[in-house]
Amino acid sequence: MRSIDEIIKEMSDVVADIPGAVKAQKAKGKKVIGVFPIYAPEELVYAAGMFPVGCWGGQVSLTEATKLLPPFACPVMQSITQLSMTGGYDLLDGAILSCPCDTLKCLTQNFQRTCPNIRAIFCTYPQNNKLEGAVTYVLEEFKSVARELEEISGNQITGLALYKSIEIYNENRKVMMEFCDILAKRPGVISAEARYTVMKARWFMDKAEHTALVRELCESLKTAPYQENADRKIVLAGIMTEPVEFVRLLDELGYIVVADEMAYESRQFRTLVPQAVDQFERLARQWQNIEGCSVVYDPEGKRTKRVVQMAQETGANGVLYCMMKFCEHEEFDYPMMRDAVRNLGLPILNIEMDTMSGSQEQNRTRLQAFGEQMEMMKEVL
Repeated sequence: MRSIDEIIKEMSDVVADIPGAVKAQKAKGKKVIGVFPIYAPEELVYAAGMFPVGCWGGQVSLTEATKLLPPFACPVMQSITQLSMTGGYDLLDGAILSCPCDTLKCLTQNFQRTCPNIRAIFCTYPQNNKLEGAVTYVLEEFKSVARELEEISGNQITGLALYKSIEIYNENRKVMMEFCDILAKRPGVISAEARYTVMKARWFMDKAEHTALVRELCESLKTAPYQENADRKIVLAGIMTEPVEFVRLLDELGYIVVADEMAYESRQFRTLVPQAVDQFERLARQWQNIEGCSVVYDPEGKRTKRVVQMAQETGANGVLYCMMKFCEHEEFDYPMMRDAVRNLGLPILNIEMDTMSGSQEQNRTRLQAFGEQMEMMKEVL
């Protein structure tokens, strides 16, 4: 059995050279489809014999994006637009773009201008996903996406191919949920950066290959030493913990991530595709089952309840709300989550995330104080 570090390194190598990972898939004869935030029917891409790759922006300098976007657009949108205007997505054969928020709606139009040679496929998810009409609507959307993917790939998406794809993705979801469960029960068994690497590699690896690696990792983690009395255990909430310098700062200051409610992380795999006779209906029903997300209609505040439940079940010492800069959906959710976490007797820190900025000195000061606050509250309790 390989060591934990060896397994993590294999995924870290992928994350460190994303263009290389994409080129490796193209060298196998596969076409590559970019999947943009926040949700995309990746199973359809996989069923068409193509490779889906996550496109959530990155750490770039804004030289061109300001020509198309106002300065108050979120960093994810800003960096995606910058990359699209400077050749960052030239390896793509197609792109699936959804529009869960007003800012991302701009992307569906700007992308056609900035990447005219890349086929843009639009997929609209109804935000009130509990309505039966929403299921019918998104089912037809998926069929439309499938037809366009078939034209790009030259392969028909048969019922059998889609069934196999869904099962591969469900297996990946299951092993990722097992991975998260182990980290919750064995705090500090790996670093925050190692956890981040496993989550991020999922976007740039073949799902079956990623599943095999994470399954191997889980077996090693079950017997590895961990910190039983850690006093800086946190639950993360937000869109994403980028850039990596932020995650490294968490490790430096002794933070241990025991659970997350992040759009880039567990929101992507915590809801399995259910069983049904029709494979397209299975995908549509999965959308109906998604709950507790900032871009999905949530009148009962299930997202807040989920974070509180995570904190209780993991024995977390606090909640770190990673507020994406200028993200209205996340800003709307924060007051409710703040009050609920405080009512639980735990501290919560709202910290602004800018995926394009590597400097973490301001965050360092706030995180140092937050850690001290958690330690003091633990002593009182």
